[in-house]
Amino acid sequence: MPERGLNVLLDQNIPREVVAWLKKKRPAWTVTHTSVLGLEGSTDVEIFRWAQAHKYAVITYDEDFADARFFPLGSHHGIIRLRVWPTTVEETLAALNRLLEQVPARELPGSLIIVDAGKIRLRKRPKAKP
Repeated sequence: MPERGLNVLLDQNIPREVVAWLKKKRPAWTVTHTSVLGLEGSTDVEIFRWAQAHKYAVITYDEDFADARFFPLGSHHGIIRLRVWPTTVEETLAALNRLLEQVPARELPGSLIIVDAGKIRLRKRPKAKP
């Protein structure tokens, strides 16, 4: 069964080189960077609003995106928070590679996923009530 496409927005703090790598790893996905969209220098809220309006999951280093008080589960199309240090291209790609190997793509939309050096935590969007 072919992988379903996912829209992914890389936050302004993620190296631009990640776009090409992620497109190669997941060709069915639409991957873009805030710099391509003219969102450089935008606030988290502005980036979040753009992502939600266009149905994109956000990949970021920014811990604010993992704060459910501001970005509650069920209000977004997915947030992947990378807790890597240093925030080099190599560390970022290693974290994303672990994510892609360990978490099925169907789990990404609507979830909050925190990827750090030792583990991956996944909080799913609440199920809709019948």
